[in-house]
Parts: sequence; structure tokens; C-alpha cells
Amino acid sequence: MVRSEKENSQSGIEIVDYDEEWEKAFRLLEEVLQNTLEDLIICIEHVGSTSVKGLGAKPILDIDIVIEDYSVLPAVTSNLEKIGYDHQQNWSFKGREAFGRRDPLVPWDGRKTNWIEHHLYVCHKNSEELARHIAFRNYLRNNPDAVKEYVQLKRNLVKTAKDRTA
Repeated sequence: MVRSEKENSQSGIEIVDYDEEWEKAFRLLEEVLQNTLEDLIICIEHVGSTSVKGLGAKPILDIDIVIEDYSVLPAVTSNLEKIGYDHQQNWSFKGREAFGRRDPLVPWDGRKTNWIEHHLYVCHKNSEELARHIAFRNYLRNNPDAVKEYVQLKRNLVKTAKDRTA
């Protein structure tokens, strides 16, 4: 049984038990993104709560595409736009460029796949945001007690927060 905290949430935010399907969904998205971006990128990282086994989370994947330098960003952006992503400069900041999906079929893969909700970012290899994402993910992956504490904090916040910012 998947435990969800949405019914007790004032904000509409949903925290669900860890789902093994998150890793599978990431791997499928990673394959499409890698095939689209090929040698323009260094790697693709699954970050955020859905990347930590056993951690309850909002059922939204966070994905960081890592680039060597900004000279490739125009080509990366162009290729992402071809498969249905839009560069969201208003959500971007130094070291991290945000990309939104036009619809649930993005990335367009020719098979009309209805993808899991996800946030996509392009990060410079030396960006503070990427380093923070990786460090936090790796810390949680290596500290089961911290995972338990963090999920309890998240579940408590969902019960009292009025919005995501809170």
C-alpha cells in the first residue's frame, strides 16, 4: 500500500512512500535525453528525493543534465526544444537552467509515452546548485537515519504548510 499525505495537506502537496518505479522512469528518461543530447553533455543525474531509496517524496523526478561549459548551452537548448521542452529563463539562475514540459508526452519519443512528472535542469559541471544536489542526494543515500528523519519532517510540513514556499 502506498502511503500518501495529500489528504491531510493544506497546500495540496502530496508526499508518497518511495516507489521503485521512480528509478525505472528516470532510466527511460535518461535514455531519451542521452540519445537527444549525445556528446553535448557530460552526464545526466537523478537528484532530489525520488533518487533516494526508501525516502517518501512528491512523485516528481528532479533531473540535472551536466554540461562542460556554457558554449554548448544553445545546442542543448535547441535539442531539448525539438523534443518538447521550453527553456524557462524565469526559473533559471547562475549555474542552473530550467526547462519545462509542453505536455505530459514530453520528451517526445515517437511512441506517445505519457511520462512521469519531472523537473529538468541543465547545470554547469562546477555549479553550486549541482554540487548541492549531488551532496544532499549522496548524504541521504548513505545515511538511513537521516532518510527517516527527513521523511518525517516532510510529512509534518505537508500537514501544516499552506503552500510549497512555506
